[in-house]
Amino acid sequence: MEKFEDLPHEQQLILLQRVADNALPYYDLPGDATAELINISENATYRVDSSQTGQKWALRVHREGYHTKTAIASEHAWTDALRNDAGIITPVIAPGKDGDNIQHVHAEGMPGGARRVVMFEWESGVEPPEENLLEPFELLGSVSAKMHQHSMSWKRPQWFERYSWDYATSLGSNPHWGRWQDGMGLDAQRERLFGRTADLIESRLDRFGQAPTRWGLVHCDIRLANLLIEGNLTKVIDFDDCGFSWFMYDCATALSFLEGREDVPDLIQAWVRGYRSVMDLSEEDEREIPTFVMLRRLLLVAWIGSHSETDLAQSMGLPYTAETVGLCERYLSEFG
Repeated sequence: MEKFEDLPHEQQLILLQRVADNALPYYDLPGDATAELINISENATYRVDSSQTGQKWALRVHREGYHTKTAIASEHAWTDALRNDAGIITPVIAPGKDGDNIQHVHAEGMPGGARRVVMFEWESGVEPPEENLLEPFELLGSVSAKMHQHSMSWKRPQWFERYSWDYATSLGSNPHWGRWQDGMGLDAQRERLFGRTADLIESRLDRFGQAPTRWGLVHCDIRLANLLIEGNLTKVIDFDDCGFSWFMYDCATALSFLEGREDVPDLIQAWVRGYRSVMDLSEEDEREIPTFVMLRRLLLVAWIGSHSETDLAQSMGLPYTAETVGLCERYLSEFG
């Protein structure tokens, strides 16, 4: 049977739209509700609109084979706990007519026949502005610290299941997002440089360790695109990558696709200020943040290579790999 990932991108979009359209009757929606694609990354996300009532929802069609049903339910368990226990505004799930948060929706022609689908209530608000990033990064730091505090104290259900984002599953032998060696625009010289960088990252992380004060359940993609501001309210969205990793990895994810900016040290300091306004952060943990930034950078090189059909990957592509060369050279000179 032909695999979904081997289909032309246009055919993939047609099949995903078919799943989204077929999903609508599973929910208690107005009869005129329609689904329109707004983003495709690991999953496909659709905005569901009713012109009759003015209501909106967000529909996520999950990527096949990425998360199990238990892992998806685990994401929901944490976002519910963050909202109920820590006062952090997170997406609210709209269950299907049968009361289940996770629906299994069939579509003709879809390899495997069906996809898991989740509907969320629409969260209003706007992404923090990028004119002056210092204040938004301070906000990212404080929100991350509140989530880490909750993570450290929360008693997870026994069935809880999420990915771990350690060295092996990021850059090593079992990468969730594919091999960095398969990134766009890699040649033998760049592969040697990136390999030396990955080796240094691995050795430093081995020394850094995974003590409970450094490692736990984290968002793993808490960047400006996943914050919504509405008046005095800050909302955190898109927990699809949440899993077990180093707490300081959340700082690195805040810098996703921004790692080449000259003001990165200032942005890190703003994030740290925000973090320390909520909880303590050791100087040793702060000093290791550049290692997590490089870990994330090479992980994104891998992601671009394995998701080359997406608009984001195509917009970053070869220039992102080329810019990574200088970042690796600087990291090796400063930390090697």
